[in-house]
Amino acid sequence: MTAKTIGIIGGGQLGRMLAMAAARLNFRTIILEPQADSPAAQVANRQITAAYDDPAALAELARLCDVVTYEFENVPVAAAATLAASVPVYPPPKALEAAQDRLVEKRFINDCGIPTAKFHAVDSQEGLEAALKDFGGQGVLKTRRLGYDGKGQKVFRSPADSAEGAYAALGSVPLILESFVAFEREVSIIAARSTDGTVVAFDPAENVHRNGILHTSTIPASISDATAEAARNAAEKILSSLGYVGVIGIEFFVLADGGLIANEMAPRVHNSGHWTEAACVVSQFEQHIRAVGGLPLGDAGRHSDCVMQNLIGDDILTVPDWLKRKDALVHLYGKTESRPGRKMGHVTVLTAKT
Repeated sequence: MTAKTIGIIGGGQLGRMLAMAAARLNFRTIILEPQADSPAAQVANRQITAAYDDPAALAELARLCDVVTYEFENVPVAAAATLAASVPVYPPPKALEAAQDRLVEKRFINDCGIPTAKFHAVDSQEGLEAALKDFGGQGVLKTRRLGYDGKGQKVFRSPADSAEGAYAALGSVPLILESFVAFEREVSIIAARSTDGTVVAFDPAENVHRNGILHTSTIPASISDATAEAARNAAEKILSSLGYVGVIGIEFFVLADGGLIANEMAPRVHNSGHWTEAACVVSQFEQHIRAVGGLPLGDAGRHSDCVMQNLIGDDILTVPDWLKRKDALVHLYGKTESRPGRKMGHVTVLTAKT
């Protein structure tokens, strides 16, 4: 197979794992990332050290690569569109547009026939107070753009929680207030769509978050076959609507009756899909490389049950103990500095498939 070059915008751990998967399939990778010696660049063929929207860097990336992808959803849409004029960009820039703004995302998901929490756009303190009144004084206030891992949010648990100054406290930027959802558990599904329209989905994972950051993903999730099928169907609707190519992660709330409420989507490989590298023959990272590289998608079946746990901050100190276990796959991200809330690696513990 002739070696092709894949450009990856973003140099974090997701880009690192994409580059590793690409190398196994005889692809070269070039990283565009402003931080020198990024985790991804440590395992890629080359890094272009420049801003994501630097015109000269984008031109060089387009010239050197056969296809370009990205590892995070806050890539400037204009930069992706500029690249797409001269080289295939997967997932398509319109997937970035849909995912970068929480209000646009919610409306898009609803247009696909998939329910979400109720929501109000909030563009002023007065607008926030009116939205809270409509939701009985409760809800989750979020920035519409750039929020992740619990950042850029404020929770109103009861009418007694003061909203005074909340709009300004979140930066006086466009916000969205989402209603609470009475859910039993959180799940996510990782699915891929190829250039020929084939869709393949991994088994849904059941997720537990701590301080707004994913702590564990457990497979299989404690959901019915019907709920799992509904998650797959929702993923296929979203992928098809976007003309998507690559892997996507979609998070859901599971209701008491097994129904699903979509929370958010990420147009990239996803933290809750890291388990696939240990429990499946083809990981989410290889699946993404196959999709954007024009190769057939792999089988998404798992050979084991498992629990994936993130190593966050000082959790990195537990690695020697994890390495002594026979049932654990340890994956570290090449980061030299540990900080509270920073993802340093992950561990997947395997058990016999049930």
